Amino acid sequence: MNARSLKLQLIVWYAGLLAVCFALLGGMTYLTLQRSLVEALKDTQLRRSRQIGQLLREEIQHHTEAQVGPEVETRYAPGRNGRFVRVSRRDGGILYLSAAPAEHSFDPAMVPPPAWPLTMEGVSRTPLPGGRQLLLAAHAVQALDGAGYLVEAGAPMDDVQADLRKWPKWLLGLLLVGGGIAVGGGAVLVRRSLVPVDQITASAERISSHNLSERLPVAKTGDEFERLSLALNRMIERLDQAFQTSRRFVADASHELRTPLTALRGEVESLLHEPGCPPEWRDRLGSALEEVDRLANIVEGLFAISRLDAGEAAAERVKFDLGNLVITTADQMALLAEDKKIAITCELVNEAWVEGDRARLKQVIVNLLDNAIKYTPEGGTVTLSVRTEDKQALLEVTDTGIGIPAAALPRLFERFFRVDGARSREHGGAGLGLSIVKSICAAHEGDIQASSGPGQGSRFQVRLPLAYSPAGPNLKPT
Repeated sequence: MNARSLKLQLIVWYAGLLAVCFALLGGMTYLTLQRSLVEALKDTQLRRSRQIGQLLREEIQHHTEAQVGPEVETRYAPGRNGRFVRVSRRDGGILYLSAAPAEHSFDPAMVPPPAWPLTMEGVSRTPLPGGRQLLLAAHAVQALDGAGYLVEAGAPMDDVQADLRKWPKWLLGLLLVGGGIAVGGGAVLVRRSLVPVDQITASAERISSHNLSERLPVAKTGDEFERLSLALNRMIERLDQAFQTSRRFVADASHELRTPLTALRGEVESLLHEPGCPPEWRDRLGSALEEVDRLANIVEGLFAISRLDAGEAAAERVKFDLGNLVITTADQMALLAEDKKIAITCELVNEAWVEGDRARLKQVIVNLLDNAIKYTPEGGTVTLSVRTEDKQALLEVTDTGIGIPAAALPRLFERFFRVDGARSREHGGAGLGLSIVKSICAAHEGDIQASSGPGQGSRFQVRLPLAYSPAGPNLKPT
């Protein structure tokens, strides 16, 4: 997929935004869970230290300090429950220290000496071997006789740390599953949203100056794509009207110019045949007659192009062998080649049946062969070959002429474009021959390409669709 594709950019942006949201949500959830679990464990240990502190007051008031340990062991049994309890006096003496848990998860004797809190209660964490921690809640007790005691109740944070270690795994799994579903759904949504763009693009690629009557599909969605399609269709309609106006103007102007040019030519020819016409006038009249003929050729070329643009070539279609048409046309132009001692060779690899206007396609062969003969020096060769390739009929006209500069190839089929104006004028060219050839090929759903180089000769390739279907009611086989 193209990295600059709007579709890919939307999917990447959607996936990136979703990943950031998941990461922020997961981080906030992790911190909230951590705070909740630690606070729950902290509240539990503080509550237990207060309960033991109340028990300590009662035992000291009614009994002795020696009864504190057995009472704590009887009521709470911290060793069996994996908890830590320590009761100490202000002078550092230990009244009670819980036994090691049955699973030997920690050693109470290794817990650092008690640290009296700044206030009545305090919570701290004590490191244990293996990167573990012991959460300690301390509660200070003041006896009636003024003696001070410190009750510490604690529990390992193994369960809290285990739950916190599980959460990133769950979060990653949720991110992969949820993110995959969301990105996949987003990709489908983006692809469906951009379907009108693909349809508009495909239709726009098919529209050219020859089929401006076609319109782009309009998606009835009420969004920007519908407005874009309508705006483009209105633009194509305006272009169609402008092209139609231009074509009518060219056709009308060409048609109107033919009559006065014919009359002018007749007048000039009659003056040339006057018995008393001076020789210097004859030269000038001859030159004027050449210009009239050249102008008449231009008008005829413009008239032909206007008719082709109007679809004249599709009016009458016949089925014929392109190879036979090439051979007969080459035979008819053989005398022109013999004057320059140019050899014309025809190579027919196989039959190539096409459908179209036989006269117009003959005009393609004539124009290409005429150009090849004009710009090939004496003693050169011109080769015409016909074969089928990729379900197309391929006509190649190759010469050993002077060639065409590479800079001129892109504009070779433009109207009135001449590679060398002086040279073309000398040969009577107006820059319309190849433009007519291209228009004929386009009218037959074909194409023409040229390859050449200075001093290397030229090669023109005409591709036309093959005619496989039998003759129908509108098809006249020849």
